[in-house]
Amino acid sequence: MFPLNQWYVAGFASELQDKPLARVLLNHPVVMFRTADGGVAALEDRCCHRSVPLSCGTLDGGGIRCGYHGLLYAASGQCIEIPGQTKIPGKAKVAAYPAVVRNGVIWIWFGEQPGVQPDTQPPELAAHEDARYRYKTGAFHYKAPYQLIHDNLLDLSHVGYLHGKTIGGNPKVHMEAPTIVSGDEEHVRVVRWMKASTPPATYTSAWPFKGLVDRWQEIEFHTTHLHIFTGAVEAGAEPLENPQRGGFHMRGFHGITPETANTSHYFWSMASSSHPEQPDNIDVVYQQTEQTFEEDRVLIEAQYQNMRQFDGAAIIDIHVDAGANRARRIIATQIAAQLSDQASAHVAA
Repeated sequence: MFPLNQWYVAGFASELQDKPLARVLLNHPVVMFRTADGGVAALEDRCCHRSVPLSCGTLDGGGIRCGYHGLLYAASGQCIEIPGQTKIPGKAKVAAYPAVVRNGVIWIWFGEQPGVQPDTQPPELAAHEDARYRYKTGAFHYKAPYQLIHDNLLDLSHVGYLHGKTIGGNPKVHMEAPTIVSGDEEHVRVVRWMKASTPPATYTSAWPFKGLVDRWQEIEFHTTHLHIFTGAVEAGAEPLENPQRGGFHMRGFHGITPETANTSHYFWSMASSSHPEQPDNIDVVYQQTEQTFEEDRVLIEAQYQNMRQFDGAAIIDIHVDAGANRARRIIATQIAAQLSDQASAHVAA
């Protein structure tokens, strides 16, 4: 159902406080907590004794203690203490998932084979460590499948219509923006330029633009997350081909993690640059970004409900769908390969 052998976003390190953090990820109930060395543990959210959720328990010395009969579990998933009982059965354990905190993001690995460790590190989120930027994080829960969120993020032509009060602008300019779609078997890249356009409300609130601007939108799709680099410079001030261009930058991170087939987690952060005249712009950028993403959520949930109501109705594609369609083909190929592997393993068995 979902691409496996992948690092998925499970949340942000700031959420790991003094109590367990429970989420359903890819249909797996998971509980997460800080380990004694400051890392993160991710276990199936079930005590092996009577199946009470471990997230109903408490943190204890880098482990987690069941709130029903006090069984204590290590970060490995092994039960290491049973109150009132000296001998601990070897089978007293629960599944553990590889989990890592990197750049303030909690990543969890879901593999095709249980217990197999990943051979790659979680993706890097450089903007969180870049001195040029300040960032804030947020999260939404969607009553919609994860690939509808991918579709939305890979097609930013909609912002002129849906986000007129924040990052929008002239809808005609957005729909007619020159767009280049490229990629390979695992990634999609979409680049859009809107030269000599009127800056939207978010941009003028965060940067002292005096007139028209040259805007850019650069989207990088990976199976479990997207990076979206948007911004603007004064019209004609710098070539948009220059990767080191200045101006106003917004670097968005979008961790799209399925909860179930029909619901999703959307973990996001927004990092922005600031102008000497407006050094404290992160709050307005965050507020308007959150408003923008809430507008997306409401629309996508309504879209999904309508898709269910009109089940089987024909859906057509238009020119702005090239990036989203390529991403869907990547995921379909990955899932087909998994099904093939499973079939081969079944035959071999």
